[in-house]
Amino acid sequence: MRDASHTEPVDWSTGSWLHQPVRADRTPEGELVVEPTAGTDLWRHTSYGFVHDDAPALLAPLPPGTAVEVSFRLEWTEQFDQAGVLVRVDERNWIKAGVEVSDGQPQVGAVVTRELSDWSVAPVPEWAGREVTVRASRAGDALTVRARVAGEPWRLVRLAPLPPEAEVSAGPFCCSPTRGGLVVRFTGWRQGPADAALHPEE
Repeated sequence: MRDASHTEPVDWSTGSWLHQPVRADRTPEGELVVEPTAGTDLWRHTSYGFVHDDAPALLAPLPPGTAVEVSFRLEWTEQFDQAGVLVRVDERNWIKAGVEVSDGQPQVGAVVTRELSDWSVAPVPEWAGREVTVRASRAGDALTVRARVAGEPWRLVRLAPLPPEAEVSAGPFCCSPTRGGLVVRFTGWRQGPADAALHPEE
């Protein structure tokens, strides 16, 4: 399907903040610890009736034929706390994917927004406390999102349309729509070639 070992680290200084967090501190181990502002989120209209476009996200260009991976420690437990990868065209067209606490447990999922947001999730309580990696691969007219915890196979999370001509940026994001004090420890940010195929070869 692909060889993700060809990814290369992206230095945190390469990215530009879409919205500044309360703090973003580099650790001696090379991680990035981010605290988002209370009440920040990414969402447009559907069901909830509001528009939020204020979550902190550290973005760099994602050209066609490339993939981005973001890793983090899943250490949060409060409703709607979340982190992962944001893939952004503009404020009305974007995809976020990662792990969000919903209804009492961590859920891996994605929000695809084209004027209006949708949302899909699947419970992953066994991922709590572990390092999670989310991979967004851009090829042709699509973005393929996968996720896994260290030592386990990739899971397909979402296949979404993404025009090949669009100028896209991507990178780590986090937000906490209902409280302050969330702290997310990002352990890695990498880029490399896009997945060679959607499905594994026989």
